Amino acid sequence: MASLHHLAPPLRVADRFVIGAAGEAGRWRVCVLIRWRNHNAMRRTIGVAGTRNIMSQLVDRLAALMPQAAVEAPGRDMLEVQFVGDRRDALAEVMAASRRSCASPAMIDGDPHELDLVFGGAIGKADGDVALLIEEAEADLADALSGPLLVPRHHIRSDAGDDAIADAVDRGVERGEMVLHYQPKVHVRRQAIECIEALVRWQHPERGMVPPTEFIPATERAQRMERLTLWTIARAIEDQRRLRTLGHDLRIFINISGHLLADAGFARRIAACIADAPDAQLGFEVTETSVIRDPEGAIAHLQQFDRLGVSISIDDYGAGLSSLAYLKQLPARELKIDKLFITQLTSSNRDPLIVRSTIDLAHALDMEVVAEGVETPAAFALLSVMGCDMVQGYLISPPVPLDALAAFLTEGRHRLATNETRSSFTRLAATWKRA
Repeated sequence: MASLHHLAPPLRVADRFVIGAAGEAGRWRVCVLIRWRNHNAMRRTIGVAGTRNIMSQLVDRLAALMPQAAVEAPGRDMLEVQFVGDRRDALAEVMAASRRSCASPAMIDGDPHELDLVFGGAIGKADGDVALLIEEAEADLADALSGPLLVPRHHIRSDAGDDAIADAVDRGVERGEMVLHYQPKVHVRRQAIECIEALVRWQHPERGMVPPTEFIPATERAQRMERLTLWTIARAIEDQRRLRTLGHDLRIFINISGHLLADAGFARRIAACIADAPDAQLGFEVTETSVIRDPEGAIAHLQQFDRLGVSISIDDYGAGLSSLAYLKQLPARELKIDKLFITQLTSSNRDPLIVRSTIDLAHALDMEVVAEGVETPAAFALLSVMGCDMVQGYLISPPVPLDALAAFLTEGRHRLATNETRSSFTRLAATWKRA
């Protein structure tokens, strides 16, 4: 079966196709499947509600361009287009039209998000076996997924690979194109914001605001995160001082890539940064997987950072290979439960048990617990009942620029979200205590 993943866009679909009723003899049925390949990575940035919004946008685009096609989303990262026409070569037309309609970035809260989409398709007689046609489209999609990485028109990726992206990131740092957005963590019992997480964004002069999913993974794979990380630390210290002048004294947490943890030179440069800013209150978020790469070096440097007053947080706990052997050795004061378990907290039977046992384990090790990915009052209420210390997620606030964060803190807007949980809290508390 021929691959049709690199076709140029057609002219106007409406001018090309004559639609007939399904099952009419002599007509042809086209099935195009579209897989959103970076769905999971983007969900970690914009949340479940954000990814659902994007899927809705894509369905609307496809339906608008091909109003006589049947468009649906059979999965959270999959779209299906079926089209019946009188052209035996209609597959090329529908495939190209689908690619064109999905080419531009999706917009969430005014920010563009580039989508890594892969297309596969098949065509058969309109009165033929539809299930077999879908299987053929799935096989074509599988071929596309196993082939070379396809790059959307405005995607930040380069055919030259990860090193080329890392080069572009370094140039972005030099040119002052990088910015920090901040997402607050709310202390559940005190209903106060005491710390925030710094998240890098790229304000590209041509592409606009580029989300981290478009450049962080490649830069990490190239093992060239040091320059961007040192810039992030320096900018976070400056922003922290500005917040302090506005009356907000908050610890700022920064993500540290795994390949940097065991780097002695990086550890020395971190120590120098902190020595130059004795008033800084920083935290480093690290994953257990990053520690496992070189346990001896990573643990030694984390202990050094701890002695310098840096608070260590274990990020994405439960998403990878969680090991109690390493957990007990880390000088961590905070453990973040991965949003994988939080987004289905109120609809799953097992996730609440995993979350509750993780909270108990962390408390036994004298660590506070942060639940990330909190998007509903019901999830917030259940976490409160379980004894979770802090929550972070779109229910409270998405990542926002410094000025927006300052306004958010001054107005105390986080209390609006937490106050909405009171009725849910009462109901869920009774339910959980009976369990």
